[in-house]
Amino acid sequence: MKHDHIKTDICVVGGGLAGVCAAIAAARLGKQVALIQNRPVLGGNSSSEIRVWVCSATAHGTQRNARETGIMGELFCENQFVNPEGNPYLWDLTVLEAVKREPNIQLFLNTDVRELEMHEDTMISNVTGWQMGSERLLNFTSPLFLDCTGDGLVGYLAGADYRVGREAQHEYGESLAPDVADDYVLGSTILFYTKNAGVPVPFVPPSFAVDISKTSIPEKRIIKSGDNGCAYWWIEWGGELDTIHDNERIRDELWGVIYGIWDYIKNSGKFPEAATMTLEWVGSMPGKRESRRFLGDYVLKQQDILMQGHFDDGVAFGGWSIDMHPPQGIYSYETASTHVFSDGIYEIPYRCLYSRNIENLLFAGRNISASHVAFASTRVMATCATLGEAAGTAAALCLTHKTTPRGLYTQHHETLVQTLLKQDASLLGTPNRDLQDLARQAAVSASSYLPNVVIDTPVEHVALERDIGISLPVAGELASLEVLLDAHETTQLSLEVYSVSKAQNYIPYEKLAEHTVRVDQGVCKWVSFALELSSLTAQTLFVVLKANDAVQLHTSSTALSGVLCYVNQPMKNSGDGNEGPNTQTLRQWNPKPLHRTPICLRVQPDSSIYAPAQVINGWARPYAGANLWQSQAMSRDTQPWLELRWDTPQAISELLITFNNDVNEDLINLHHHRTPFRVIPELVKDYQIEVEQAGQWQLLEHITDNRKRRRQHIIKTPAVTALRLHVLATHGSAYAEIVEVRAYPELG
Repeated sequence: MKHDHIKTDICVVGGGLAGVCAAIAAARLGKQVALIQNRPVLGGNSSSEIRVWVCSATAHGTQRNARETGIMGELFCENQFVNPEGNPYLWDLTVLEAVKREPNIQLFLNTDVRELEMHEDTMISNVTGWQMGSERLLNFTSPLFLDCTGDGLVGYLAGADYRVGREAQHEYGESLAPDVADDYVLGSTILFYTKNAGVPVPFVPPSFAVDISKTSIPEKRIIKSGDNGCAYWWIEWGGELDTIHDNERIRDELWGVIYGIWDYIKNSGKFPEAATMTLEWVGSMPGKRESRRFLGDYVLKQQDILMQGHFDDGVAFGGWSIDMHPPQGIYSYETASTHVFSDGIYEIPYRCLYSRNIENLLFAGRNISASHVAFASTRVMATCATLGEAAGTAAALCLTHKTTPRGLYTQHHETLVQTLLKQDASLLGTPNRDLQDLARQAAVSASSYLPNVVIDTPVEHVALERDIGISLPVAGELASLEVLLDAHETTQLSLEVYSVSKAQNYIPYEKLAEHTVRVDQGVCKWVSFALELSSLTAQTLFVVLKANDAVQLHTSSTALSGVLCYVNQPMKNSGDGNEGPNTQTLRQWNPKPLHRTPICLRVQPDSSIYAPAQVINGWARPYAGANLWQSQAMSRDTQPWLELRWDTPQAISELLITFNNDVNEDLINLHHHRTPFRVIPELVKDYQIEVEQAGQWQLLEHITDNRKRRRQHIIKTPAVTALRLHVLATHGSAYAEIVEVRAYPELG
């Protein structure tokens, strides 16, 4: 046996998406990081070993403009390009490559941490792991430790305060909690894949296969012969057990159920189309949903999610529903899950990411400081990944400022938030207040900008059989709105305008105006609604065109950033269980039928919603508006540019550009659902950077085939009076779009 000692600035234990993002974030801030994973691959539950698809705050398109940015956003977009079919092994490679690109990370796969030493009972001194195939005993020493193990083994061994199970309603005032506290948790799942062999394939079940015909499964769960593996998320069990110490028992039961379900599909006679199907893959280890949850200086609660509270130390956001499952899992006569959504995405504070009693311990993933109810939303992997980026960033700043995780909150939480914003991390509700950002002092101009919402290139029709909703960015005045339509007969058409309840929300809240107009019979008619709304702060309104069987609306193939269109489709009884009023409203406005095919409309008067100054307005994602510069169509402005100019010469070392990659587009890592493009069309593909010095323009960079939302350029250029970005091509959009520009005198 070989003994090795590894000393780093930060030790991250757990190589799921939370641990990966934590390690990358800390490494990018110049810290030496040890990333320890007890499996041969990274990615945790998303890896090829378990194959749970990465759910995110988008909730598969239910929440608008909710896709994560930062490191998780990079992983989504890179996987979309290199792995368009959603191959689980190529997803493993995407995650591994992201880690290997960081020279400050030492990666230790197949290394199981099982021991640690403490210093004065409140500080972890070191952890020890066994690397199986190499027969190495590895001792890791760091001033800071991040527990991203899911089960929270490091924190448990250190004596960190934690909780298991469901709190009673009275403890946090949560209406979705049970009356009496218990130890029940969400169960674990094993997935399986099938394929069509093209010839008849028999199946002989193993002796331990469960006869599911004697259970509630055929009655209470949906079984289809051709479903993809992701459709069997409901193969869940163990919520009444100890999901840590009973893990092997849970695995055996789940195997029995999987082979029992496949036996039912193959041999019951109810699925004749399955005759040529065979099993392609069955998972060998359970994907755990829940076990220990650590206690920090704040415990996230149901109210924080549904009321969407703002936190000064908000470091990430979520948007998945409060997704509760019956503890009995597959053997329950209840529906497999119940969902309650907030009206939009919600914030998660930094105080949920460090231990209240172990001074040098942070954590991220499904073990954060949250009640069981709140955890039911934060547990999905893309949200866990954003928490990892926040915790890794916090750890790096703790070292920089020579403080503890708690000290970082009490003394430097604004620095943490602003650092995360500079990294384009997934934050909400806090603008850029970075005093070092020289772009905030510049005057911004452009070759052109879109003066208002105009979508006027019709290609298809949609019948106004149901109400149509429109999310419409506005600022200042909304005098009128026009829509392009065909009327089969003379009729009356009604429109309603609503505010939304919060800047990140996209469902109607309070009615501001309504208007009905006469529409004469005819085709391709612009019909105007006089609204006369004035003194509007920058916001997104929700417009409802009321159903009218005599009308067809024209739709366009040209999407416009900031504008979303929906069909009002009342929810069907999906068997998902309890649905609160907010969930009903959110889900009935379905954007999918009109995704990237908005209705043709025009707004008057002109406004500044797409003006050049939007790139320094402090917001780097949709929030009370689109928050980006958008040129006129590039067929008209053939060489669009954006310029920043200063009154006095500036020494600029670092330039950060954030391009639009449409955070409303729901991406996924596996085959669950896929978009038709490898790169999001709105993203800028080719561009140039020029600087002006002493009245002369100089070309600094010429970039082609860009696929990144956020680009860093080290330019180290003195005496800059102006800086200009030329957009030469996009990946398909008709417009040049830039979300944010930052400029720094020294490297940050």
